[in-house]
Amino acid sequence: MIRRAGNSNLGARPRLGCADRISQPAIAVAALLLLSSPARAVEPDEVLANPALETRARALSAGLRCLVCQNQSIDDSNAGLARDLRLLVRERLAAGDSDDAVLRFVVARYGEFVLLRPPFGFNTVLLWGAAPALVVVAGLALWRRREAARLRPDSAPLSDAEEARVRKLVEDGCAKVD
Repeated sequence: MIRRAGNSNLGARPRLGCADRISQPAIAVAALLLLSSPARAVEPDEVLANPALETRARALSAGLRCLVCQNQSIDDSNAGLARDLRLLVRERLAAGDSDDAVLRFVVARYGEFVLLRPPFGFNTVLLWGAAPALVVVAGLALWRRREAARLRPDSAPLSDAEEARVRKLVEDGCAKVD
């Protein structure tokens, strides 16, 4: 083994580069994210024996809001009311109701709020139209402000004495500025 002068850290651990230090935590986080899956609240005793009906029940419950959590579908919620709604959807499907009939029944019982994606209608015009209206109003306000700033003079016009002084400075070649 050849030993070079000035190399005193032969037995030390190799230094990790910046990319190595960043990639190790990133790899760990990515692995955790890949290994974790969204928790489903559907319990084994709720699952229908018929796979086709269970698929329909999952699709319907994914579009229904948990009235307790309000940010989750009943399929993702562990709340007792969400469980009751999941069971209700499965009972209606097992009784032979169509998907539309099940949705109509749930909406008639709990109102349109139970739908995660409510349909566009007279009752929901404000819900669907508020965001675009705010964007248009904000755009108009910005445009109006920009136009007002463009049309407004930056400063008051020069007086006659100031103009004469500027002309004199220009003629003198700006040699003397007070």
